[in-house]
Amino acid sequence: MDKIFQLIEDALNVTLNVRGNKLIIQGEDERDIEKVEKIIEEIRTVNREGYIIKPEDIIHSIQGLKEGKPVSILSLFKGGIPIPSKKRVIIPKTEMQKAYMEAMLKYDIVFGIGPAGTGKTYLAMAMAIHFLLTRQVSRIVLVRPAVEAGEKLGFLPGAIEEKVSPYLRPLYDALYDMLDLDRASKLIEKGAIEIAPLAFMRGRTLNDAFIILDEAQNTTTEQMKMYLTRLGFGSKTVITGDITQIDLPPQKISGLVEALKILKDVQGIKIIYFTEKDVVRHRLVQEIIKAYEKHERQPPT
Repeated sequence: MDKIFQLIEDALNVTLNVRGNKLIIQGEDERDIEKVEKIIEEIRTVNREGYIIKPEDIIHSIQGLKEGKPVSILSLFKGGIPIPSKKRVIIPKTEMQKAYMEAMLKYDIVFGIGPAGTGKTYLAMAMAIHFLLTRQVSRIVLVRPAVEAGEKLGFLPGAIEEKVSPYLRPLYDALYDMLDLDRASKLIEKGAIEIAPLAFMRGRTLNDAFIILDEAQNTTTEQMKMYLTRLGFGSKTVITGDITQIDLPPQKISGLVEALKILKDVQGIKIIYFTEKDVVRHRLVQEIIKAYEKHERQPPT
């Protein structure tokens, strides 16, 4: 708890000291002391339910307290995704992450748009694994554009899995963080978790599946329309992308950017927009994103 106490002390003008089995909270502002009492009690409640809160779980919530925002650790925890295989709960670290997770439960098509580090892919993978292990779907399909520099899959050496694997590495990283290596490998061998290059999705209809399309900003108009019309009965899809990081040739329009305009008013589709405030990587990642955005807004010299 020492690191968590340090986070709270840094965010609010208080001092925390443990004496025996008592926690002493000292501060000049009674309102700050009340906030700390509430957050400590919620942390204890979550811990009693079997999940040990780590500093990275609540750093954004504590920052919210510093900015005067209402914060409920308990609310974030209750919106978490249980992962039975590792007996853990993936909890949202920001209110927007919570909204994203709620959207994935409620809607069959969800777009997660925002910068790197906001948890778009990681949380989508967590939800997909939850749906698979609780038998709400029979398979997970991982999809990613595999043409980022004009290369065609047929020109690359190796079997299709070898050709596409480097492009799907972020999805694999999330997968292996939530499932034991052996179990994940067996699910892949059985086809319960499938690798599906976007170019190979044409002509398919996917029923009873949880499908993740990652790096969707690099789809063309035709690819995005083709992908969206693959969804079958009992299926869900989450489409993630960062519209500031489009790698398509200049003459190509991003299918993701176009889809967001075309589908914004369609009932049953939810679009979640993340900002740099939702970045849950190292603290400096937020500052780097803000610095680049400031630089890009400046007129050329």
